[in-house]
Amino acid sequence: MQPFVYNGLPSRVVFGQGTLSGLAAEVEQLDCRRALVLATPQQQEQARKVLEQLGDRGVGLYTEAAMHTPVEVTEHAMRVVEELGADCTVAIGGGSTIGLGKAIALRTGLPQVVIPTTYAGSEMTPILGETRDGIKTTQRTLEVLPETVIYDVDLTLSLPAGMSGTSGINAIAHAVEALYARDRNPVISLMAEEGIAALARSLPVIAADPGNVQARSDALYGAWLCGSCLGAVGMSLHHKLCHTLGGSFDLPHAETHTIVLPHAVAYNAPAAPEAMMRIGRALGCDDPAAGLFDLAKAVVAPTALEEIGLRQEDVERAVEIATRNPYWNPREVEAKGIHRLLSHALVGRRPSSEEGTDR
Repeated sequence: MQPFVYNGLPSRVVFGQGTLSGLAAEVEQLDCRRALVLATPQQQEQARKVLEQLGDRGVGLYTEAAMHTPVEVTEHAMRVVEELGADCTVAIGGGSTIGLGKAIALRTGLPQVVIPTTYAGSEMTPILGETRDGIKTTQRTLEVLPETVIYDVDLTLSLPAGMSGTSGINAIAHAVEALYARDRNPVISLMAEEGIAALARSLPVIAADPGNVQARSDALYGAWLCGSCLGAVGMSLHHKLCHTLGGSFDLPHAETHTIVLPHAVAYNAPAAPEAMMRIGRALGCDDPAAGLFDLAKAVVAPTALEEIGLRQEDVERAVEIATRNPYWNPREVEAKGIHRLLSHALVGRRPSSEEGTDR
């Protein structure tokens, strides 16, 4: 057994069906009385229902959360926080809304209650990514870790099948990188493999039958595990590429993760054989890169960056940004290999873990 360090993160998790009914009690447990509900414009109706659940502990709504957490949106939200005298935030939604809650917490120290409605997993992490002037930067600090996370399976039943697939593979990406992270440990590796397996078996079922409660429960469970992995250990090449493509080219977050992941795995495969074995075992296949690509196909997710807005002429600039200050990675990050990776991802070429030896 290799030496390791494991730090458990101090967050409270409430998981089940109908758990939203306990929201007011959770806010009370944090000794808060003026909760501001956060959401995107698309989730205003859900946000209003959450405000109703809060009763006299809800002070208002802010429903302008945006993808990649632009600082100008956060600054606008901060004015609302001050005007309403909010003493905590309640975020309902996916990564965009959760990111806004974290950005507010970083600036104010306000406690957060998070109600995920996707499988993104960011609710379990002390990580905040913010976009300023077209560049997305991330930081890791316990100041942005939500105090309470309420997982209510019922809230995911209306998540469209397509969004379920991309959101779920986004979550899988967190666990994949946790398996070859520099600071990986046995506890997180167990959670990562279990999280990948739970999502891999449930996402195709959801694609065919979005109302399947058991599959929805499995997927949300997997998302919790994968998010916990991202919160506990470092990120590598995959996340750096996705932060670059999202922050600098405004590509949609979950779809970008879905498309890039198989290619990042193929790139790293020669340098992380144990991780590849565990990923393949969780997916039930021999080739983890191809298996992840096939999973995306099975859930009818996009598999080419050109499908979501990247152009051939953007690849060179993306390579330059991604290699300028790379995250730690098990394999050296070099421009030629990254250019090839992104070129393959651009057109949706099915990767193979064997091809990493040729990069």
